[in-house]
Amino acid sequence: MRKFSRRSFIQSAAAGAAAVTLPFTARSYADIVGSNEAVRIGTVGFNGRGGSHLSSEKKEKGFRISGLCDVDSKVLEVRANEYPGVETYTDMRKLFDSKNIDAVSIATPNHWHALAAIWAIQAGKDVYVEKPVSHNVSEGRRVVEFARKHGKMVQAGTQSRSSRLGIAKAVEYVQAGKLGKIKVARGLCYKRRDTIGKSTVPLKIPAGIDFDLWCGPAELLPIMRRKLHYDWHWVWNTGNGDLGNQGIHEMDVARWFLGEQELSPSIITVGGRVGYIDDGETPNTMIVYHAYEKAPLLFEVRGLAAKSYPQGVKEQMDSYKGAGVGIVIECEGGRVTVPSYGKAIVYDTAGKEITTFKDVAGDSTEAHFTNFLKACHSRNHEDLHADILDGHLSSALCHTANISHRLGQQADPQTIEAAIKNNPLFSEAFDRCKQHLIANKVDISKEKLTLGMPLKMDPKTETFPGNDAANAMLTRKYRAPYIVPDQVS
Repeated sequence: MRKFSRRSFIQSAAAGAAAVTLPFTARSYADIVGSNEAVRIGTVGFNGRGGSHLSSEKKEKGFRISGLCDVDSKVLEVRANEYPGVETYTDMRKLFDSKNIDAVSIATPNHWHALAAIWAIQAGKDVYVEKPVSHNVSEGRRVVEFARKHGKMVQAGTQSRSSRLGIAKAVEYVQAGKLGKIKVARGLCYKRRDTIGKSTVPLKIPAGIDFDLWCGPAELLPIMRRKLHYDWHWVWNTGNGDLGNQGIHEMDVARWFLGEQELSPSIITVGGRVGYIDDGETPNTMIVYHAYEKAPLLFEVRGLAAKSYPQGVKEQMDSYKGAGVGIVIECEGGRVTVPSYGKAIVYDTAGKEITTFKDVAGDSTEAHFTNFLKACHSRNHEDLHADILDGHLSSALCHTANISHRLGQQADPQTIEAAIKNNPLFSEAFDRCKQHLIANKVDISKEKLTLGMPLKMDPKTETFPGNDAANAMLTRKYRAPYIVPDQVS
């Protein structure tokens, strides 16, 4: 495999952020994989999830990897050497304009997801976009509208939807009434998130990164944290906290079981960033109550360990009825526990296992890309396991919960208990949360949690009637030229 010098690569990539077509070797990647009928795919962003995208695209015989794009020239250089003969870009707009690309997969930070998808659709491409599909409610709906107007296949990266022998069968089982009515759908994100540290000076942006492009639709602000990559999840300008990071998967599956195809009519939250002081802004502990009429969707985020551990002792996380990062659907005649991306276990009211649904061996991301490929050929968005509409709704449930939190006020435990006393499910979850925090030596009478603003939503318009502060947070101020359009064109 031919290697490229770092100096020559950076000079080429930086030149006007234009395309760089790498020389073909005797057995270049584009020659080996695919055929004339293959879907030529370009991937945008691969410092994290994008690596999984490339792996799945490479294994799927119907794709031909034809373009790579990343604003970090160092990351781009490494990937370019893995795929000789593939066009490379630092500016995604150039990739979208390429006549050699039929579809794109997007694995940028959250703040880029919606605009990147819209630009790709406008350029005539089908799109696989990572979760959450948006950074706010309004832009997620806009992606749906663009996809429908232009007839493009847009798959959300919620790969549990491609668990067809596991989770999908469990959803069918519950929706057929075999456990009676759903009493509550619980989503759980008990996932350890350590402090990201505390900085006193802005981060020096690493050489080779186009920082203006990296920020894109977000505010162009100094980075007040130690790392540029990944920790963007924990600040509001670019991320959505763990609710919109890991939690979107579980939020999506919980809503799938409920069969709800609109946003919830009311939302209330309790949460905070507790246990350490760092540069993060988003909650590491949170309870969300989406009050759907048929049954509520109750979500819990816990980023601290199960208890306080001595230094050097491996930490463990909490679990609830067999799930830590998963879903528990509690019904009149039993429950379903979804402990992973491809398995669901059905129990009766006594806790005895009735049956288990699970996928055969395989990677859910690969199955999700196989499904995306099918829809690219069929031109029917109903063939998608995670159509953009589902991606939007589940992402927006995370966003509306975050709006409640951000508009709330810190409160002592007694005030919170009084505010939720008429909601037994929420109160029970809060009691368990208090015990969890006590085990982690967090005193919430001093390190107070935030009681979120109770919100009422009109699911038809996806707005909060009479609440200007909440409605303002349904979108954001965009930086030219990185503007999500108000109207579909």
